[in-house]
Amino acid sequence: MALALALVRPPHLAWPPHPPPRRPNTNTNTSLRHPTVGVFCSSKPLPTDAGARSEYKPGPLDNLFLHLFRSKMVQESGWDSDKPGYDGLIEVANRLVIGRSNSETREAAVRILQSLFPPWLLDLYKMLIAPLAGGRVAAVMVARVTALSCKWLMGPCTVNSVDLPNGSSWMSGVFVERCKYLEESKCVGICINTCKLPTQAFFKDCMGVPLLMEPKFSDYSCQFKFGILPPHDDDTVKEPCLEICPNAIKRKEDALRCPKA
Repeated sequence: MALALALVRPPHLAWPPHPPPRRPNTNTNTSLRHPTVGVFCSSKPLPTDAGARSEYKPGPLDNLFLHLFRSKMVQESGWDSDKPGYDGLIEVANRLVIGRSNSETREAAVRILQSLFPPWLLDLYKMLIAPLAGGRVAAVMVARVTALSCKWLMGPCTVNSVDLPNGSSWMSGVFVERCKYLEESKCVGICINTCKLPTQAFFKDCMGVPLLMEPKFSDYSCQFKFGILPPHDDDTVKEPCLEICPNAIKRKEDALRCPKA
């Protein structure tokens, strides 16, 4: 989801988390059972502490852009949080999955991304930019813009090289040091169904740019690979819940559906 925001430049805007609470891990392979539908969701240990890390300090324009993105999520979910800023954004993201299947959540997330762009812009990009140099121009372009302008959502990130199946390499990767969206949500299901899968679908279907996103739940990092199609059998979607996942805890207590189930 973060990457789609990279190309948005509304006329009135310009472009410009602390580690999760730790607790003793007494069981590294626990299971929670949905009390209503009987879905099991095994949990995995908390991510290891990555040590000292840089943090992105958002400025006024970043906050305006966060407000714009959050307003689109509120329109889709039909609900807004009382919390300000990023904390409120995460609560709205959690609300987005309530009462929806995973496929419905992903479709909603794609609609949010589409709403950030004039439709003609997406069509022109797909027709005129995406085919250039076998897709290389479009892939490199979105990678560079993303690394420069989406730190308010993801945290510090850098452009890096991506190896393509044909043996060539493009500077079309973005490495997110420690994704703030994943770290604050602490939820594999939120990451997969409101970010990874819909963002991959959006770029491929709406902009003509293949994208593979590889979140690493052991340290909250994420590798974006523009120009590479996701595999048909993606092991990422099979990742178990994090032990600290708030949705898993609420599901156990209040019979809520897990976003990953």
